[in-house]
Amino acid sequence: MSQPAKPSPTPARSSASSQRLKMRRELAAAAMELFASKGYEETTVDEIAAAAGVARRTFFRHFRSKEEAIFPDHDDTLERAKAVLEAAPPHEHPLDTVCRGIKEVMRMYAASPAGSVERYKLTRQVPALREREIASVARYERLFTRYLLGHFDEAAHRDGDDDPLLAEVAASAVVTAHNHVLRRWLRSGARGDVEGQLDRAFSIVRSTFGTGFGARSTALGGAPGTSAAPVASAQGDVLVTVARTDTPLPQIMRTIERALRA
Repeated sequence: MSQPAKPSPTPARSSASSQRLKMRRELAAAAMELFASKGYEETTVDEIAAAAGVARRTFFRHFRSKEEAIFPDHDDTLERAKAVLEAAPPHEHPLDTVCRGIKEVMRMYAASPAGSVERYKLTRQVPALREREIASVARYERLFTRYLLGHFDEAAHRDGDDDPLLAEVAASAVVTAHNHVLRRWLRSGARGDVEGQLDRAFSIVRSTFGTGFGARSTALGGAPGTSAAPVASAQGDVLVTVARTDTPLPQIMRTIERALRA
């Protein structure tokens, strides 16, 4: 079912959001510089605020702690990833949608290669920053897991079906593939076509997990362009299977096995 379109942000709200992100980035730049010159443990919130030219209370309007201060874009990137999922076309395979969504994270890092490399080096040295980074990654994984869990047929679920498990594993695989490519790119000094590398990694994820979900359609005779799941029915000694010609063979075999068990 298509979701109602969200109202476009007003110019005033958009301007306020831009100002907020600008301040967060300025605080993050100040924190990074101080962490690099003084050390993470030796740097205080007051020093970060002073270096950014703002009061201590302004810092805490944007970040809850100093370890959060070097991750200024994750909240906004999470919202962009959500927007990709919400605006997905009905015919798109949900795993493809998730892969597109997590590309917003990669683009966040690629928008500032030098800063991303320095942040990566710093998070390797400071356990508290590493823990904060892991917590940020977990938010994306939860988002994508919920999305994939919403794209299998709960009514048709029987004992022994692995769709819920597949949703969680597939979401984890997408995030893991993204993080593997991202770390390799950062270790190389942000050299190379990172989006092309990511596409190759996602092709492995799709070939491994992509047959467990159907696109958002409810009948084989859906609207043009939809990708319906195969249908199988057993009558006496005869099993009839109907599927689109582009349906992956493993998905067809899985449908046949369910019909035989019914």
